[in-house]
Amino acid sequence: MAFQSFAEEQVTDRIRFENPWWHSGKVEEYYGNMTPRLYLDLFEPLVANVLVRRAVILMGPRRVGKTVMLYHTIQHLLMEGHNPQKVAFLSIDTPIYNNIPLEQLFRLCTKTTGQIDAKGWFVFFDEIQYLKDWEVHLKSLVDSYPETRFVVSGSAAAALKLKSRESGAGRFTEFLLPPLTFNEYIHLLNLNALIRPSTFTWDGGITDFYDAVDIRKLNEHFLNYINFGGYPEVIFSEAVQSDPGRYIRSDIIDKVLLRDLPGLYGIKDVAELNSLFTAIAYNSGQEFSLESLSTSSGGVDKNTLKRYIEYLEAAFLVRTVKRTDNNVKHFRRSTQFKMYLTNPSLRSALFSPLHATDDHIGAMVETAVFSQWMHRDWIEPWYARWSKGEVDLICLDEKKFKPLWAVEIKWSNRYFEYPAELKSLISFCTTNQLQKAVVTTIDKQGVKEESGVQLTFVPASVYAYAVGRNTLIQKKQQLYIISNS
Repeated sequence: MAFQSFAEEQVTDRIRFENPWWHSGKVEEYYGNMTPRLYLDLFEPLVANVLVRRAVILMGPRRVGKTVMLYHTIQHLLMEGHNPQKVAFLSIDTPIYNNIPLEQLFRLCTKTTGQIDAKGWFVFFDEIQYLKDWEVHLKSLVDSYPETRFVVSGSAAAALKLKSRESGAGRFTEFLLPPLTFNEYIHLLNLNALIRPSTFTWDGGITDFYDAVDIRKLNEHFLNYINFGGYPEVIFSEAVQSDPGRYIRSDIIDKVLLRDLPGLYGIKDVAELNSLFTAIAYNSGQEFSLESLSTSSGGVDKNTLKRYIEYLEAAFLVRTVKRTDNNVKHFRRSTQFKMYLTNPSLRSALFSPLHATDDHIGAMVETAVFSQWMHRDWIEPWYARWSKGEVDLICLDEKKFKPLWAVEIKWSNRYFEYPAELKSLISFCTTNQLQKAVVTTIDKQGVKEESGVQLTFVPASVYAYAVGRNTLIQKKQQLYIISNS
């Protein structure tokens, strides 16, 4: 039986359907009325700066809002006065586009609108992973049409990253859209009235910070963020929150573990990979070793485990954190490390949502705080552990290999009342000549001194919000410097 390909008229009809602004001049209200993610302020300038002749690759985990961000970027271009008939959006997972080269799709756009001149076009290809060898197609487009801006996105984050690095040197600019920060969660739900700007003294200067207007209400939302807050669609849907496993596990986790990663890396034993991820998710924030993982997984080879962990990190599901000790000696052959979910709500999808007093809530608060720091690609978080103690989060001067600051992440008010019990933190600060450290609490805030160390106590929810918000502020400052250099 011979199969017939779609007629050109059928393809162009679909292209017209996907680009209603060619006639209306605006994006559909469904997308236009959505509150943009705060990361749009970083992404949109990359697209708009046509002086840099590179394609932009929007990558990230599934369901974090990549397609919506593309529509918001298109909306911004239209509002700035760009010709609507020179802005095209094509979702490559549409069956009618099956195996059609990107250049042919682009030429159909120019033919359909009558805008034959390729200069000044903005072309968005969504779900690019559905086209085989997409990176080869995209590289050719960038070379052939230097005055056209091409933007692609896709859900198979690990595959996009791998193929982008292999084929796109000098031609592709990558942009990672991570799960929601707690700051973005507050922003999207229009809860900014729960937080007010504040400051505290740090390292001899005044640091921008924040206070909770209603800490009880903020903590309620922080717990909701831990359980459901990584994905924009989830935070707005009570139906999804009532059964997170059905949505997050099937649509996000399973597709990555059962389809994306096996297809990309040729993994044959999918059950083995799934078992490893489940163990990491349940014990997020705990210390692991290849030996312990091998034993708990029934004797899986250590080199295989290393590859699995690399794959899970490439898919933006987990993050490995390195260990140092009380004297901050670099473990050149450290056998122990911590692993965190990049998004705490992955755990509730696999098991069940947590309550404020559950046994695992402390580890998930720690995971939530670490997930905010993971957005800072210029800082590598560490933890310190030695025979008599541990400090949850430290930052090292990469040149001098000395600690710059330390944070103890607690979901308890006890240490605010009894700071002398923070023996490990105080010992670490004293040994490394740190005069100050931060300790998170449930709802207590203030400064106390213990054994010559100034301890700043901050509610964990406020601290997570501050890290996420200040991260975006610093990224915007970096973007401004680069754009004006």
